[in-house]
Amino acid sequence: MATLCLSIHLGQAQAAEVSVAVASNFTAPAQKIATAFAQDTGHKAVLAFGATGKFYAQIKNGAPFQVLLAADGATPARLEKEGLTLAGNRFTYATGRLVLWSPQPALVDDKGEVLRSANFAHIAIANPKLAPYGLAAVETLDKLGLLAALQPRLVQGENIGQAYQFVATGNAALGFVALSQVMSEGRIPQGSAWVIPAQWHTPIRQDAVVLATAKDNPAARAWVAFLKSDKARAIIRSFGYAL
Repeated sequence: MATLCLSIHLGQAQAAEVSVAVASNFTAPAQKIATAFAQDTGHKAVLAFGATGKFYAQIKNGAPFQVLLAADGATPARLEKEGLTLAGNRFTYATGRLVLWSPQPALVDDKGEVLRSANFAHIAIANPKLAPYGLAAVETLDKLGLLAALQPRLVQGENIGQAYQFVATGNAALGFVALSQVMSEGRIPQGSAWVIPAQWHTPIRQDAVVLATAKDNPAARAWVAFLKSDKARAIIRSFGYAL
């Protein structure tokens, strides 16, 4: 019994926490991965969700994050160049997909012709200056020749999470959101959607990087290793990301 108690105590002593800044679009898969991570490793990932641009500013100002899961590739590269990361650990953990989505079952067609109609008052997008999904939405509307015409009807969220909330709560009838926000187990269970062709916008390559603050944290190394595991990759794929 004493040996068993000692073993449990040592296991708990070796467990650690890692603070992870997560791009809003990756909220659902990150939560699921964090649960599996805790079960498999004993470590705990403490997750914060928000816009990648805001996380960059917070990290520059000394926020105690240890890993960044960004919505782009540029921000982790910039942090690396500025000496705020551990060298040589940046990698792409997912490639995001953009979708035009509405909770209304028949509103969005599979070619996006609804965008040329008067069937909606507002359309939500994320801030294109802060969120790669917002930039992808603007590029898509520009390709369709609809950006100027739809400008008065655009409702802009600070990040892709807020853009999704505008649509989910009915403040906008439809919006450009991350496929991961509306897909689960390989399907979109609610509403109507049009997955935007990937070649219509700048690729949404999402990079992860371990920050310099994680230098002596074994949980940070374990989190990154787990993110690359088959188990985590299966979860990522189930939310519509490419790998």
